[in-house]
Amino acid sequence: MPGPISRHAAIRIRKDVVFRELEGEMVLLNLATGVYFGLDPVGTRIWTLIEAHRSSDEIVETLTAEYEVDADTLGADLAHFLKTLRDNELVDVDDGSAR
Repeated sequence: MPGPISRHAAIRIRKDVVFRELEGEMVLLNLATGVYFGLDPVGTRIWTLIEAHRSSDEIVETLTAEYEVDADTLGADLAHFLKTLRDNELVDVDDGSAR
């Protein structure tokens, strides 16, 4: 099982995942597994940043400017969220360690 996600990691939405924003929340469908996922407004904001090809560091920087949260807390929460997305085969994470 992959380890923790680096703050410098590049995150990409998997090709077999489709998604749609509905009333401020994102609905995701993994076509390979047939499983649906729903994201709350903060998860939806993170998903849009992933879609815009932002790294973990860039996501933390953006969200600390938008929300009243310190970077360390946000970074830990983001790492957990990204691990959940990765474990459910919704995103691929490249931390550069395979090079």
